[in-house]
Amino acid sequence: MNCYGLLPLMLMLVQLSSCSPGMRNRSAQNTDQPFTAVRRVKRGWVWEPLFATEEQTSTEPVYVGQLKSDLEKQDGNLKYILTGEGAGSIFIIDEYNGKIYVKQKLDREKKPFYTLRAQAINRSTQLPVEPESEFIIKVRDINDHEPQFLDGPYVASVPEMSPEGTSVTQVTATDGDDPSSGNSARLLYSLVQGQPYFSVEPKTGVIRMASQMDRETKDQYLVIIQAKDMVGQDGALSATATVTINLSDINDNPPKFQHRLYYMSVSEEAPVGTTVGKVFAEDSDIGENAAMNYSIEGDSSDVFDIITDNETQEGIILLRKRVDYESQRRYSIRAKVVNRYIDEDVLKEEPFEDKTIVKINVEDADEPPVFTSENYVMEIAEGAVSGSLVGTVTARDPDKDDCPVRYSIVHGMRLKRLFSINEHNGTIVTTEPLDREIASWHNITVTATETRNPEQISEANVYIQVLDVNDHAPEFPKYYETFVCENAVSGQLIQSISAVDRDDSAEGHHFSFSLAQEATNNSHFTVKDNQDNTAGIFTAKSGFRRQEQFSFSLPVLILDNGTPPLTSTNTLTITVCDCDTEVNILYCRYGAFLYAMGLSTEALVAVLACILILLVFFLAIVAVRQQRKKSPFLEKIEEFRENIVRYDDEGGGEEDTEAFDISALRTRTVMRTHKPRRKVPTEIHSLYRQSLQVGPDSVIFRQFIAEKLDEANTDPSAPPYDSLQTYAFEGTGSSAGSLSSLGSSTSDADQNYDYLTDWGPHFKHLAGMYASHRSVGD
Repeated sequence: MNCYGLLPLMLMLVQLSSCSPGMRNRSAQNTDQPFTAVRRVKRGWVWEPLFATEEQTSTEPVYVGQLKSDLEKQDGNLKYILTGEGAGSIFIIDEYNGKIYVKQKLDREKKPFYTLRAQAINRSTQLPVEPESEFIIKVRDINDHEPQFLDGPYVASVPEMSPEGTSVTQVTATDGDDPSSGNSARLLYSLVQGQPYFSVEPKTGVIRMASQMDRETKDQYLVIIQAKDMVGQDGALSATATVTINLSDINDNPPKFQHRLYYMSVSEEAPVGTTVGKVFAEDSDIGENAAMNYSIEGDSSDVFDIITDNETQEGIILLRKRVDYESQRRYSIRAKVVNRYIDEDVLKEEPFEDKTIVKINVEDADEPPVFTSENYVMEIAEGAVSGSLVGTVTARDPDKDDCPVRYSIVHGMRLKRLFSINEHNGTIVTTEPLDREIASWHNITVTATETRNPEQISEANVYIQVLDVNDHAPEFPKYYETFVCENAVSGQLIQSISAVDRDDSAEGHHFSFSLAQEATNNSHFTVKDNQDNTAGIFTAKSGFRRQEQFSFSLPVLILDNGTPPLTSTNTLTITVCDCDTEVNILYCRYGAFLYAMGLSTEALVAVLACILILLVFFLAIVAVRQQRKKSPFLEKIEEFRENIVRYDDEGGGEEDTEAFDISALRTRTVMRTHKPRRKVPTEIHSLYRQSLQVGPDSVIFRQFIAEKLDEANTDPSAPPYDSLQTYAFEGTGSSAGSLSSLGSSTSDADQNYDYLTDWGPHFKHLAGMYASHRSVGD
């Protein structure tokens, strides 16, 4: 067979689980089947399926397969050449017979196959007799990797009493062997430890409950799971993992009291809120499932109360109301406890609560005396003689021996002792007469002390009201200033009066007004009772004369409605005033004062005039002194201001001050004759009022402005004033000399200004001026 005339032959490769991209021929034959007895023949090439087993420990090269050309005549004329991955280092070929050997240990997990190329050449001609062909050597997997639990150890939780078959968790192991070749990577899970409570699914590794478990019996389990490859067959590799399974609590246990009967005691002296004792109920659950509430059933709940200590879960029994040994010596209460949170899903048929009996004994104590009332209210009339009975307080010893008591009054350090008490029977009497107008109520504290034990003492408040007696006569509420005019007529009201009484009338005060007996024949004034606790003073004649009688004293009799009724006489002073129609109170008041001093009205006016003259003279003296203290420097300030000179020109020096003197402008002689201002036309006045409404473009507005401007220009009296400044010399007064260039001997004629033309259009005119000037000079 001529090798040059043969068509290129392709290698038939052994099919792998995952084919290489470089493979040109694919076979659908199962790679798990042995190929040692199969011979593949292709025109040009003949070879057997090529496999190399990994992890071979032989020190000698191991035969893999043979390549052979159909042109082989076994005369040694053909030479086989091997190239590609690992050729020469891992794989070698016998160049005479085409047998391939592996001389190194292979690891399928690192490289599962190798792609190589084979070629046959004629030794004589060194020409190929077969075209180069590519083939693959597959690394056959062996079970050299044991399973691994990468996520272990595991911790899982499942509620207690979960039904059989409840999933707890899942464990997963991995195997580095080829999962597509044999059973090296096929795992099987089994339970090493954890029976009979748990089970595991062999293929998935899911752990499930095998029976119901109570957390209160055992709350944690250690489960060991084993994973074997080779589906658990002989020679399989294995690994184990631990799974810690915790049983979470559910509220499946009711609380239980430690005792069916509790005994406690409390003293009758114990105040409200005293802790009597504690009860405790146990609950096998934990957390909020063990939280409980205590309560008291029955009629004893008004005397005792029970609360829950959330930290210790104890029931604390408290005293809700004071107990009395003499009244009741023993109490029996029923305490109940229930879970605070109840799981309805696990609620059993029996009640989720517990009850117990608590017997409480009341202990006798030496108690202080007890008053029949905490507060006593007593009455006594004012003015009662010393030793008058006010009332009686009573206290007794509540103890069974009924010890006698002794009474006393607690007197303050600054309080006057107005009452005393009989220490044996508690009778309270006065020590002196009482005055209701000074104090209408008295508050005292009475104590009761056991005679055999002075430490046992109690107190009671006694409120004593002093009853009113009509012992104060009515009187005017204030001092009345009453005036009457000289020209008053008969029957004229000159004053309204009223009355007050310090006594306390239960029915209300009612006063009667009349003239006193000694004034019944008075022909000047009368008193009219208004029947409303007021009265009016009226004139009884017409006309009064101050010169004859300056004032009158009018006695007024006031009668109250007390029992017995009391009267008083109050004198009203009436002053006569010199007035026209109405009474001027201020004038009359000063008139009365002058009359009392013996001065007339004319004398008072003279005195006031003298005082006014003296005051004006004093103010004038003060003003003159302040004027003299004024500094003379102020008079020269204006002169200093006139000599301020501003130099806006050059070189004048001090001689420039001769330019002008502003003081001359202030002289009246140099001012021009004032010319009268021209009258502004009436329409201009109206335009001025309309100027705020018209704009500057208005003809009338412009006419108004022009008129005002002309008026200002022709008015010589309007500032600023004109001044003439003449400079007939230059710089003679300056020590630096003149700065002007007019008299300078130097010239800039030789100066070149051509550069001004380069400065742009803005300097065009200036450049033309200087350029023309130079041309002329030239």
